[in-house]
Amino acid sequence: ATTPCPVPSRPLSPQRPSFCPAKRLGELTATVLPAELRGRGVAAGVAVLLQTSTSRILLTRRASTLHIFPNVWVPPGGHVELGEELLAVGLRELEEETGLRLEDGTFSWRTLGLWESIYPPMLSRGPPRRHHIVTYLLLLSTESHQRLEVRMRPSESEVSAYAWLEPNILAAIAATEDGDERLGSVPSALPDTVGITELSNGSSSTAQLLTATLLSVAPAEGEDVERVSTGTKFALRLWLE
Repeated sequence: ATTPCPVPSRPLSPQRPSFCPAKRLGELTATVLPAELRGRGVAAGVAVLLQTSTSRILLTRRASTLHIFPNVWVPPGGHVELGEELLAVGLRELEEETGLRLEDGTFSWRTLGLWESIYPPMLSRGPPRRHHIVTYLLLLSTESHQRLEVRMRPSESEVSAYAWLEPNILAAIAATEDGDERLGSVPSALPDTVGITELSNGSSSTAQLLTATLLSVAPAEGEDVERVSTGTKFALRLWLE
């Protein structure tokens, strides 16, 4: 059977970035937010960091056609339906987005933390349209990324690329701070590029992505850029602990 989730050593409370729109929502009058947004409320979500026996973590790039965080790198995840348990949500979303089905006895898991996610992530890009509390789960697979790769069948409607990232790359990603206007550089110890799998028109191909892309920060204004989401960086920092 699947190893049960250990009880957290301390209560979990949602964390959020310094620039989170929720900090300034009180400044927005009722006339600023459309009626459909005022009545939407806060939804629950789950995202899973899938760690392989070879210490790789799976990240996916969201499709450009998605309404929320297009072209942003994240772990597999999605909405919690009424009555669903968190692990069941994580496993369902993992299978729906990547085709990977994890059988009982092939993984263990634990809760990493809670994250308050709002889109757009900054008020400079407009009023919030989606508001989630995301539970990040760590799934520890007994299989290597090579074995899991054979079973990958990503959904192109949700995923445009994916990568099995190594700990040194993940640590560098976790060290970047969104909201910091200073542009970072790629540490000399890291490769200039990382291998990814691109999806297009029903087929997949290997490609190289500039490491600097994964180390990009969320711009304070203007169009967003291809980057790793702020919540993912939060989860990676907890994972590294």
